[in-house]
Amino acid sequence: MVSPENILSLIPQGPPFVMIDQLVTCDAISSSTTLRVSAENVLVCNNQLSEAGLIENIAQTAAAGAGYMAKKSGSQIQIGYIGAIKNLEITDLPKVGDVINTEVTITNQIFDVTIVSGKIECEGLMLAKCEMKIFIKN
Repeated sequence: MVSPENILSLIPQGPPFVMIDQLVTCDAISSSTTLRVSAENVLVCNNQLSEAGLIENIAQTAAAGAGYMAKKSGSQIQIGYIGAIKNLEITDLPKVGDVINTEVTITNQIFDVTIVSGKIECEGLMLAKCEMKIFIKN
């Protein structure tokens, strides 16, 4: 849907802190992305994407979906901040060279707060999941 060359137009982050490669699907409720874990990634440690990298990947998937929908409607892309993380479960860490697939679904939106449910898989295996509260800066 959105190639690696264009992903930076959807998210406020920039190199070297980009944790998604491609926006695969997106609608008003959900979005999905991919990331090939590279050794150059700033959140890779001991040839694995760290726990912080997985959390940031979920947040950036939410940001890419919101950015895509904003662009589609002609609105300005807004900046969001992680306000809280709930029910975080990490069962494994992806290795350098692995491609992770991340899906985020909006479960609630109240004023400037969006609550999402996110999950990360690699080769069909669940790596991580959580609920995230994201505050939107106006």
